[in-house]
Amino acid sequence: MSIDKQLLKGSIRMIVLQILSKSACHGYEISTRIKKMSSEKFSVTEGTLYPLLHSLQADSFITSEIELVGERKRKVYRLTSEGKKLLLKKKKEWADFSSVMDSLITPSQIVG
Repeated sequence: MSIDKQLLKGSIRMIVLQILSKSACHGYEISTRIKKMSSEKFSVTEGTLYPLLHSLQADSFITSEIELVGERKRKVYRLTSEGKKLLLKKKKEWADFSSVMDSLITPSQIVG
């Protein structure tokens, strides 16, 4: 089943915050987790993910630090306390949205 990419576009911010709420991650790891957790129904390109990470960091919802792994450096992102608050807000919005959508599309709710 194919899922409309516009649905993901409106949700990617919350998804990234949720992943970072579990542990610090580098960009590729975030992308990989999204793919794995969605049973490969969602994938996020670098062109979508990295601008979002930069935006979240500029707004102080996440922080980053350079981590040395062997000879390689990578940027690791962490959720801030403000990011945790935003995630809770986004989850509430999602719950409200889902509830309304369910009531709108449930067959017993459709009026002739």
